[in-house]
Amino acid sequence: MARSYRRITLLFSALTMGAGDGHAQLLPPLGGVPDQVLGGVLGAPANTPVVVPVIDRLNTVGGSVTENTASLLELRRARLRALIRDNRRVLESDRDGNPVRKGEIIALDPSADTMARARAAGFRLLRHERIESLNLHVVTFGPPDGEDTRDGLAQLRRIAPEGVFDFHHVFEPAGGALMSQNGAAAVGSASSGRPAIGMIDGGVSNHPSLRDAAIEQRGFAAKGAQPSGHGTAVASLMVGSDGRFQGAARGVSLLVADVYGGDPAEGSAAAIAHAIGWLTSRGVRVINMSLVGPANPLLERAIAAARRSGVLIVAAVGNDGPAAPPSYPASYSGVVAVTGVDARNRALPEAGKALHLDFAAPGADMAAALPGSGYATVRGTSFAAPFVTSRLVMTGDAASPIEALSREVTKGRGKIGRGIVCGSCRISPRDVGARR
Repeated sequence: MARSYRRITLLFSALTMGAGDGHAQLLPPLGGVPDQVLGGVLGAPANTPVVVPVIDRLNTVGGSVTENTASLLELRRARLRALIRDNRRVLESDRDGNPVRKGEIIALDPSADTMARARAAGFRLLRHERIESLNLHVVTFGPPDGEDTRDGLAQLRRIAPEGVFDFHHVFEPAGGALMSQNGAAAVGSASSGRPAIGMIDGGVSNHPSLRDAAIEQRGFAAKGAQPSGHGTAVASLMVGSDGRFQGAARGVSLLVADVYGGDPAEGSAAAIAHAIGWLTSRGVRVINMSLVGPANPLLERAIAAARRSGVLIVAAVGNDGPAAPPSYPASYSGVVAVTGVDARNRALPEAGKALHLDFAAPGADMAAALPGSGYATVRGTSFAAPFVTSRLVMTGDAASPIEALSREVTKGRGKIGRGIVCGSCRISPRDVGARR
């Protein structure tokens, strides 16, 4: 398990002590984290102690859950500080505490004159990339010797005010119990005869529920595609099929873009943009993005270019609570923003926020696949988004899938956008013997 989370974790039993009923004890609310897969560190032996982030101000009262949103916000800050501290060789923070690639400044479609001015001021050209399917030209600069990234960005904006420059942000999920190096990656290829879903996440492990699925993976991080707990769980909810466990888009091909490669310091804006470009070039209709981070112009342009090509982007709103900053990519215009609900159709109290909210889907009291074999009880908006993605593909209305999906929704409680999608898609942990 990544060191980033050891400082802010405690045993699961400590969190559930004194909970009202057995169901509440099984799944306490888990905010301030990039989604939770309960039941042990993924890929570890079954008797491994379950470790989850500390939320010491969450209370169970008569079986219901209340939470102090300020504590979720502080937990988010602590988590990001720990991630940056434990990866200080490659990460630092922007002015809001978000993780960014150290010593890297991205420029979008810089002119020859802008490039010349930057070089004259001592900026180093680190990378020169084109994402042809999105018509994007991305240049990565290093700040002049003796300057840090923040000062370098400010200087570039002064000497070329017409340019588009920003930090090279890193997006979560990026570590903790959700990353697994155990188990083999799912191997296969997407079928040209099937509709296709795109997924930008961690890699997908082999699993009985994915045995017959048409899955193709490509890595966009340094180590290539690596199996992960988060990616395996998300994939299983879409295309899994194993007895009583059935995903919501069985029979659909899945193209997986792994932007982490098992490394919590990966998941950069450039990796995600390249992933969007690959999926767009492969003709996918919908892309699931169960990851969150701050606004970033490279990600925004990549999404806008994909949308112009007719690709729908579905994104989770995260789990840092309503007091956290708006999450991206969910907050971008045209992106389908998704939150989660529990088995009683109540909005998850730890759900983050976006500048708009489109749909809700099951995000708690349910099972998803563990790398290799078995199932875990999962909770978080990451696991709601794939249900919405699945239904957008399966509606059969290619011309207006959002409107078609809106006609399927059911009612719930709390902030759930237009309503709950795929409410019957939740697989009970008891039905598949999921680890608790």
